[in-house]
Amino acid sequence: MGALRRTITDPARRRLVVALAAATVLVGGTIAAAEDPTPPQPVPEASCGEGSRPETTDLQGRVPKADFTSGRALQGYTCNTVAVARHGTTGGFKTLRYTDAKGRTCAFYDSTRMLGLDVVGNLLNGTGLGVVVLDMTDPAKLVKTANLITPAMLQPHESLLVNQERGLLVGVMGTLAAAPGVLDVYDVSQDCRKPRLMSTTLSGVLGHESGFAPDGMTFWTAGAAGFTMTAVDLTEPRRPRVLMTETGVVAHGLRFSDDGRTMYVANMGSPSGTSILDDPSLQVWDVGQVQDRRPKPRISKVGEVDWPGISIPQVAEPFHRDGRDYVLEVDEFTDWFGEGFTVDFRNSPVGGARIIDVTDPTRPTVVSDIRLEVHQQENRTKEVLSDPGTSLPIGGYSAHYCSVPTRDAPDLAACSMIGSGLRIFDISNVEHPVEVAYFNLPSKGGASALSQPAWDAANDSVWYTDGTSGFHVVRLTNGVEELLP
Repeated sequence: MGALRRTITDPARRRLVVALAAATVLVGGTIAAAEDPTPPQPVPEASCGEGSRPETTDLQGRVPKADFTSGRALQGYTCNTVAVARHGTTGGFKTLRYTDAKGRTCAFYDSTRMLGLDVVGNLLNGTGLGVVVLDMTDPAKLVKTANLITPAMLQPHESLLVNQERGLLVGVMGTLAAAPGVLDVYDVSQDCRKPRLMSTTLSGVLGHESGFAPDGMTFWTAGAAGFTMTAVDLTEPRRPRVLMTETGVVAHGLRFSDDGRTMYVANMGSPSGTSILDDPSLQVWDVGQVQDRRPKPRISKVGEVDWPGISIPQVAEPFHRDGRDYVLEVDEFTDWFGEGFTVDFRNSPVGGARIIDVTDPTRPTVVSDIRLEVHQQENRTKEVLSDPGTSLPIGGYSAHYCSVPTRDAPDLAACSMIGSGLRIFDISNVEHPVEVAYFNLPSKGGASALSQPAWDAANDSVWYTDGTSGFHVVRLTNGVEELLP
């Protein structure tokens, strides 16, 4: 991907580029993309039914400045969705759901995007600090039961995950760069309302994003700025043990096949002479030796793919349909730094999502794109980029996280698309995704929907957080809910 570029050989200069990459991971795209001969196209718009409060422009996903001036934006935008409940006024990067051994269901979410941000407000409004625990027994009357404020939970960045098999809630301290990998492990299996701290150790090595083998025995940390992927043995949660650290990969989210032997790596790229990060992609790795607990395990890359309009690969969520394996991959932000470190925010590719066939791990293939009209380069006009929240790369109209309600033939996908809020897509035809619903509640400065959504299929609902309007429970309506498992 991209033209041939100079290799960084001077160690001091390389360290500078690495530092710049770390500092821009959250605040803007960092990849130099090639010319796109066939730009990806937006999906068909949702048809909004009874009770909807749809967007006011003919540009899918846009919240115009005029709506903030008139006050319309603060009323929110809904399409085949209804607000059920809300908590707090802030949120970070993960919204997680877990049901414990006694049938109690809880939500976990990180309460801030950056350490130090929102501290005073969260203390005053009752949200509190760190990771928030909510009793979701009655989603319409959610109750906060705890704040987790151990080192990693105060700032897990994008690493917070819960393992459904073992009931372990894990996070690694992470910042814009890659904070020292303090790893916190909590047991939520017996009473999710009151997580029990099992250990706080330095076994994470470096923090930023993460991954969890489905069996819950191995937690992986992705230290993007440190070029590390670290496998941590959680067989004994009170005594995490580093199994191996792979270097040389600027990894974002790490997700796994059902048997834990194949890892899907959102590769952010690598530094070069004229770009912060170059050659981003989705990589497929064989991690069977780690899963088997072989002595001195080694992992190996077996496949790789990139695509037109690539920006910063964020994560790739696996699912299956009709005997084939897929991942729902999402890019974040834009290609903010291009050739020669020139900032060209308006004309840079905007991250969206896509479905990739990984049935043959050696030859992953992009099947379709999931984008809104507001993501298209031709629509990134001066007027659109003057909408509140769009002038900064951390805001804007782009994707950040997507999820599916089940790995087994999901019909729906949910994506947090920052300024466009929560977007719901019908992916039952993997080659032709269609938008079917959305929910967006901007603040005065615009929406900041950044979190991985969680699914509550039993209540026809999706949970997510917005950095400026808090935790939301959103119910699907007008027949969209019928697509849930």
